[in-house]
Amino acid sequence: MSAFRAALRISRRDALRFKGRTALIMIMICLPVLTITAVLTMAETTSLTPREELPSQLGPVADARIMSHFHRTAIRQDPAGRFGNQEDTGKQPPPWTTAEVNALLPGRLLPIQEHQTEALLSDGLDMINVLEADLRDPLAAGIRPLAEGRIPVTDDEVAVTPGLLDRGVRLGSTLKVTRQAKPLRVVGVVENPNQPGIAELVSQPGAILRDKRDGLGTGWLIDTPSPVQWSDVRRLNQAGLRVASRAVIESPRTDQYDYRHSNSDEQIAIAIAVVLIVTETTLLAGPAFAVGLRRRRRELATIAAQGGSARHLRAIVLADGVVLGGLAAVIGVVLGIGAGAASETVLARRLDWQSAPLDIPWVQVLGVAALGLISALAAALVPAVQAARQNPAQVLAGRPGEVRDRAGRPVLGLVLVVLGLGAMAVAVRGREVAVVAASTVVLFGLIALMPWLVRFTGRLARRLPLPARLSVRDAARHRVRTASAAAAVMAATMAAVTAGIAYNSEAMLRDANRTFDIPPGALLVYADDLDDAGWAALRAEAQTRLPGASLVPGLATTDAAGRGVMLSALWKGKADCGDCTISPSKMAIGDARLLAFLQGRQDPGAAAALAAGKAVAFDSRLVRDGKVTLATERYDGDKVTTSRLAEVPAVVATGADIRQSGLLLPASAVTAAGLKTTERRMYTMYRPDDFQRLQRGLNAVTDKAIISFNTGDDGSLVVLLSAALLAALVLVLGGTFAATGLAAADMRADLDTLSAVGGRPRTRKLVVAAQAGYIAGLGAVPGLLGGVVAGIAVTVPMPGWGSSRGVGIEIGPTTVAVPWLFLAALVVGLPLLAALLAGLFTRTRPTLARRVV
Repeated sequence: MSAFRAALRISRRDALRFKGRTALIMIMICLPVLTITAVLTMAETTSLTPREELPSQLGPVADARIMSHFHRTAIRQDPAGRFGNQEDTGKQPPPWTTAEVNALLPGRLLPIQEHQTEALLSDGLDMINVLEADLRDPLAAGIRPLAEGRIPVTDDEVAVTPGLLDRGVRLGSTLKVTRQAKPLRVVGVVENPNQPGIAELVSQPGAILRDKRDGLGTGWLIDTPSPVQWSDVRRLNQAGLRVASRAVIESPRTDQYDYRHSNSDEQIAIAIAVVLIVTETTLLAGPAFAVGLRRRRRELATIAAQGGSARHLRAIVLADGVVLGGLAAVIGVVLGIGAGAASETVLARRLDWQSAPLDIPWVQVLGVAALGLISALAAALVPAVQAARQNPAQVLAGRPGEVRDRAGRPVLGLVLVVLGLGAMAVAVRGREVAVVAASTVVLFGLIALMPWLVRFTGRLARRLPLPARLSVRDAARHRVRTASAAAAVMAATMAAVTAGIAYNSEAMLRDANRTFDIPPGALLVYADDLDDAGWAALRAEAQTRLPGASLVPGLATTDAAGRGVMLSALWKGKADCGDCTISPSKMAIGDARLLAFLQGRQDPGAAAALAAGKAVAFDSRLVRDGKVTLATERYDGDKVTTSRLAEVPAVVATGADIRQSGLLLPASAVTAAGLKTTERRMYTMYRPDDFQRLQRGLNAVTDKAIISFNTGDDGSLVVLLSAALLAALVLVLGGTFAATGLAAADMRADLDTLSAVGGRPRTRKLVVAAQAGYIAGLGAVPGLLGGVVAGIAVTVPMPGWGSSRGVGIEIGPTTVAVPWLFLAALVVGLPLLAALLAGLFTRTRPTLARRVV
């Protein structure tokens, strides 16, 4: 122990002496610990247990909360009373009365009701939560603490949460709720203890809501002479009441109930993620420890000459991992907890998350800290072994003193690669997590092969130009440093390539199976069963909220009595097609203006056919023998009855987009079939800034307004690939610059010699740039190969969709869509960028050496 304490003192002194290297190692270890700790803290604080929900559900006084359901049949509920199931009797019994509940469970009852209602806010009509309870009663104390103003006492008063203040509601203003626009005066501001961002109203019982009886409606808080036990809960369940009992929630029964379901796949995925994070951190920090060993070689040789054993030398280098890793882990945990708490405080209000007092999952957090320490020790392990093998006499004599450096474990690497590929071939028939696990084995095999790849490529250096030759030979001489950094680049590249191919293939599959009702970028507003006055008001509101938009009218169908009729077209005229229904947006009725809108251009042939009374189909499957078959649909519960109506001559045309489907009918074809038409559609090319705000604004006119907007390509693939490329950029440049910077410092004497014999400053820059490009490229190529195999394996379970557009490669029943531009940017662009940046920021002025007299 005394020797290890001395090693710790030496490591602490060395860390303070070389502050740059120390900071680099600590950042690499600290960042993953900080990030994971922050996420764990935020997730634990926002994932509430039933016990943590007690303040907003029962407050500090009530013994239980009783909730009615639709029926009076027996209920099966969880211990906390969060949910319950009961048999549907098909009829609705009368509401529960307070006397009936008191007969089942004696105590003082306070009515409480919770549901939703419509409210007219500054940005339109929207659904908001409602809590009806008399907060003046001590039994309801603490459920919604008063923050400002006073508690509502009459039926025309209401209190609001801060979430509604953010939506423009002000204390003292009048808020209109329900479809009847009932005015309520805002007299107070209250807070939800467990959901600070919720938009909620609090009123007196019966002021807003009707009797709902659906588990969120009629209910009571109860103060009982004795705690409500599980036997009491089960007795009320038999009568058809659900119960949240304080005594049960605080008992071990609820603690043993699993509210946070997880499956084996999630656990395996988490374990794989942990292993990969530790591996990447180890590989990134490895070069720093390797260079640290070179700088301390003389010091270690002196210790060995004075009697230090190989075990002592290993302990000194491993002590670097303990000191730096331990300190980085502690800093990461402290900063992570702070970042998680601060993020939760801000995001819980803005994103309407659940929230509770700061809850730190110490077991997981300490485990993450341990992983940080293990990563540092793993990164220091190889340099520690090298330190024990060096020759003290050679080092003290001033000779290079290179230790015996093996070319990795090529046989082990090949075995792991073969095993991983075999496991991947089997795993493609099962779950995706099995493919990921198998690809992880391949990754470790490539990591084991990396030192051999460094040595192999080093032999080719003699054919390279001078700057590249110097760089590659230096990298090959220091295989531990180079292999570690290149392996980190390889791991990041392989992960990004795998994700890119999988995401791209999935997006292409989704895109191939997608059809558009209206052109990309188009907006459709429609409202059936609306009278002419209501439609005129809706159209005027739409024109106001869509400034500058040109509204193209469309028609809807009604019967002779003015009732709306749902039209559909049969695929190839067959009624047994499975899903023959065409949505209102697909079944368009209009004139040449609407045809030009749907086609995005002028089509004289299609326009002439429409003027002649023919239908224009944008999907050839709708046309049979030059006609489309129209049908009417009627809904009786879940049953849909389709009745043939008429056959209309039709032509096939192309829409504004190749994936566009649907049918355009002339009004004459509909009236000829015995139906009437009336304007109930508005089409326009307009992308609203806030879709929800537009919906709320139109809902303020009528709740029958429906909006359909075709985003076209939603950009999710670009976002995912950009995120993968950004993550790879950080890891590739981080690992490359760490190794290049350390190598440049290690090569300073060689670079100064190069300058002394006439080398130009540009040559010095090219040497460092070539070092960065070599490390990044050496990691990118095997990462590309491994990622392509893993990406294909992940994609194989997807169904084939064909490569008619030239974007896919058919492999058996699967079509793999390779994102070529993404791969080029990853495998070619990032190494070139690393070389360019390394060359730009390289110091060209040589360091003055001490003159020897």
